[in-house]
Amino acid sequence: MRRGIAATALVASLALTATACGGDSDSGDKADGPVTITWWDTSNATNEAPTYKALAKEFEAANKDIKVNFVNVPFDQAQNKFDTAAGSKGAPDVLRSEVGWTPAFAKKGFFLPLDGTEALKDQAAFKPNLIEQATYEDKVYGVPFVTDTLAFVYNKELFEKAGVEAPKTWDDLKKAAATIKDKTGVDGYWGSTAGYYAQSFLYGEGTDMVDADAKKITVKSAEAKKAYGTWLELFDGKGLHKADVTADAYTHIQDAFINGKVASIIQGPWEITNFYKGSAFKDKGNLGIATVPAGSTGKAGAPTGGHNLSVYAGSSEAKQKAALKFVNFMTSAKAQETIALKNSTLPTRDDAYTDEVKADPGIAGYQTVLEAAQPRPALPEYSSLWVPMDDELPQIAGGKKSLDKGLNDAELAIVKLVPDFSK
Repeated sequence: MRRGIAATALVASLALTATACGGDSDSGDKADGPVTITWWDTSNATNEAPTYKALAKEFEAANKDIKVNFVNVPFDQAQNKFDTAAGSKGAPDVLRSEVGWTPAFAKKGFFLPLDGTEALKDQAAFKPNLIEQATYEDKVYGVPFVTDTLAFVYNKELFEKAGVEAPKTWDDLKKAAATIKDKTGVDGYWGSTAGYYAQSFLYGEGTDMVDADAKKITVKSAEAKKAYGTWLELFDGKGLHKADVTADAYTHIQDAFINGKVASIIQGPWEITNFYKGSAFKDKGNLGIATVPAGSTGKAGAPTGGHNLSVYAGSSEAKQKAALKFVNFMTSAKAQETIALKNSTLPTRDDAYTDEVKADPGIAGYQTVLEAAQPRPALPEYSSLWVPMDDELPQIAGGKKSLDKGLNDAELAIVKLVPDFSK
């Protein structure tokens, strides 16, 4: 689930203790008994967690000397909860870590480097950009577990009725949306005001919120202004749905798309199973998936998301050894195939994309757009940069602030997050 994709940094105000969800896993083992490791799974408790729990049981059956204490922790609480627990030496032995958390926790010394360990013995099987995204200061701190990116998803039937194809550029999308409105009466596109969803517009102009290598804030650069200007234009025009700046915007956009009330949106694979629940996609083949449109540079791209499995550096040697073995099992081709088939999520290794997995048109479609996905820079503060954008972009789209004013305020907020960066 990614409804709170950029909200993970908003939970800093929460001060949750670790004991409520398993706490210190170093207690309770007998000298002659099995080693017990605690795994904090941060997936959707209803749609995804049962698959992970079943695999943990399968691992236990094959490894009688290891017990897995499976704990499902709500995604929007897990980052702060682990931060608190790790600081007091009471963290779980394994964490399902959102990719943006990995460098942040590695910087604090909370994660064990995995280079040369059993957990990462299949490193060559994983997509290189995902290993890159799990790396901090030349060491790997997570094994890619599931991946995702954003894609242009569309209703094939409505596009065919209008006689238009999936757009290659944002200008193409404007034209297609107007034609779809004329031919079908349905809006052609509904965009999001969330910072994460606006990221593709930045990539289309060859820029980002910051230049991590140059240590420079670029959210107000000429390229960024052009990118956000294009984003803003897609809320105004024939067939372009106006911006929804309410707290329930995500749900409104998603529901409209799956029920055929809007022809296209930008969305991630975490919604594949929900796409199929809508009236428009009872026929799964009606779901179109394409790379997000390109910007004026001709480049198209979207942020790489997903989760890694990381091992707590504060666990005992025995627990770390068991945890490394568990991580290797959970990220194996066989386990990833099972997860994909049960949860409709994207594997992180090519050998898990079996014919059976690719029979799901959603997974097969998203696999084709992964090549355009861009890994996030190994900047511990990077995920938190979307918080200012989530504050400013709805105000810009809602007409409460001009584009210049909103980006200026975003820059001021980002300065506080990366004070050593220049403007």
